[in-house]
Amino acid sequence: MERLQRIDRDILRLIDARRSLLDPSRHQDKEPFQIEVEESVALHRSESARADDLLTPSSTFDYTSILRHIDAECRHEVRPAGVAFLGPQGSYSHLAAVAYFGESDDLTAVSSIAAVFDAVQHATCTAGIVPIENSTDGRVVDTVGLLLNTPIRIVGEVLVPIHHNLLSVGAIDQITEVHSKPQALSQCRNWLAANLPHARLVDAASTVAAAASAAGKPEIAVVASRSAARAYGLNLIGRDIEDNPNNLTRFAGLGDSVPPPCGDDKTTMLFQLDHKPGALADVMAIFKDHGLNLTWIESFPQPGKPNEYVFVIDFRGHHALPEVADAIDALEKAAHHVHVLGSYRRGRVAD
Repeated sequence: MERLQRIDRDILRLIDARRSLLDPSRHQDKEPFQIEVEESVALHRSESARADDLLTPSSTFDYTSILRHIDAECRHEVRPAGVAFLGPQGSYSHLAAVAYFGESDDLTAVSSIAAVFDAVQHATCTAGIVPIENSTDGRVVDTVGLLLNTPIRIVGEVLVPIHHNLLSVGAIDQITEVHSKPQALSQCRNWLAANLPHARLVDAASTVAAAASAAGKPEIAVVASRSAARAYGLNLIGRDIEDNPNNLTRFAGLGDSVPPPCGDDKTTMLFQLDHKPGALADVMAIFKDHGLNLTWIESFPQPGKPNEYVFVIDFRGHHALPEVADAIDALEKAAHHVHVLGSYRRGRVAD
C-alpha cells in the first residue's frame, strides 16, 4: 500500500508539472498558436511512446486515452475555453469530441454545424469539431460549404465508427414511425425496408433528439446509439442495423493553429478551374508528377456560375514540405483561388 501511495504522489506531481507547462504566462514570448502547436506535438509524441521499449502496455490498457484525458484536464485548468460540437451530449459529434479532445467539462454543445464554425470564428470557443465525410453518404455538405466561406482551418481529424441501433419502449410489431436524423435513416435504409417496410420515416434534428421524442411512446422507434437508449429508457430492438458494417464518419477538428509536419500528415485544400476540356485532368497530373496521393476529391457548383465548380481535395503530405509546396506552386499556375484549408496529422479510428 505504501508503494502505491508513493507512485500516486509521483503521478500527481508529474501532472501538476505538466499543467504548469501549459500556463500561457510561461510563454509570453510566443504567439498563442505556437504554444498550441508545441503542446500538440508533445502529446502526439507521448502517445507514440506506446511503441517505445520503455513501455510494454497490455492489449487492454489504453495509454492514449489516459494521456488525452490528462491533457484535457490540464488545458481546462490553465486555459478554460470551450470546444464546440454539434449537440446534444450523447450525439456522435459528442463522441468524436471526447475521442479527439479528451473528456473535459468544457465541451460545449451547440445547435448546428454553422454554430460550431461561428463559435470558433468569434472566439467564444477555442476549437470545434464537425463531421466532414461519411463512408456511406459521402460529404457533409454543410461542413464543406462553411469551410469554403470562412477563415476557419482544419487542424486535425478523427474517424468514428458509427453503429446505429433501433430503440423503442414498444415491440417491433407496435412500431409505426421511425425517427432519426436524415443521415442515420439513410445509412440504415436496407435494414428498415426489410424489417419495418410500412413504418413512416421521420426526420429529426439529431439522433438524441429523436430518442427523446420516443420516450414513453411504443409506436415510435428511433435510430440512435446505445448510449441514447440508456439515457432515455429505451429498449434495444435491433443492434448494429447500419447497412455498411464498416460505417465511419470522419470528423474535422477546427481552430486557427498551424500544426507542424509530423511525418504522417494530410492536407485539405480547394481550388477553382476554368470551364474547358481537360482542365481537371491537367490538375490531377500535377499531383501525380509530384508523387502526392489524393485521398478525397469533391466538386461544388459555384453560385450564379452554371457549369463552374469549386474542387476540394485531400492528399497525403504537409503543405510545408518542399514537394508539397512545389505542387501547390504548380497548381496556382493552373487554377484559381487556390487555398490550403489545413495540414494536420492523419486521423486514426477512435476506440
